[in-house]
Amino acid sequence: MREYLNEITAILNRIENEEPENLALASDAVADVICNDALVHIFGCGHSHLVALDTFYRAGGLACVSPLLDEDLMLHDGGAKSSRMEKIPGIGAEAFRRHAVKQDDLVVVISASGKNAAPVEVLRCAKAAGVKTIAISSSAYKAHGAVLLDEADIGIDSKVVYGDAVIPVGDVMMGGMSTFAGLFILNSALIEGARKALARGVTPPIYRSGNVEGGTALNVVLEERYFGRIKRL
Repeated sequence: MREYLNEITAILNRIENEEPENLALASDAVADVICNDALVHIFGCGHSHLVALDTFYRAGGLACVSPLLDEDLMLHDGGAKSSRMEKIPGIGAEAFRRHAVKQDDLVVVISASGKNAAPVEVLRCAKAAGVKTIAISSSAYKAHGAVLLDEADIGIDSKVVYGDAVIPVGDVMMGGMSTFAGLFILNSALIEGARKALARGVTPPIYRSGNVEGGTALNVVLEERYFGRIKRL
């Protein structure tokens, strides 16, 4: 257990120490969204979509987060299927089209490898629409066809190793890193972006826990603000 913990803390420390400029740019983009009353759309396939779900409609999360989801690309409707589907051209573009992304919005694309068709298409569609983009991916895949980090307006290297897993068990590896890395990067950008918006004089829309006194009533106000704007709300 200590070995896995050490790997997790090591990769998070690397991100903090080696990506400060990109993290700062990402938080600036989030602050702009908050100040413009726009949305942060977050896309990922397979396990990468877990990062989008973790930041959506949760206690301590920004209410302006919109998960850009397609069930064919999610694990609950067939893990093996989702792995095949994310490599098929056309699906990412259709997912983007159905979420009505606006020019003042921000699109964040998370992909461990940064090379499969769906995440690359979503990012390219956003850029073609004049929407600012952030990519969270690993530079370890650049030699294997990855393009996401280079094509995004802001590319943040997750530092994940080629193959994701880091703990040897016999002749194979276990213990993936990409979810931990993605969550740390994304939540750091969202939190710091909220702080920057507040410093500009704009109160960030943040959900409270529905299990604390007054939390639900405060959340209902935010729900009413974003119903009709966030597809999955």
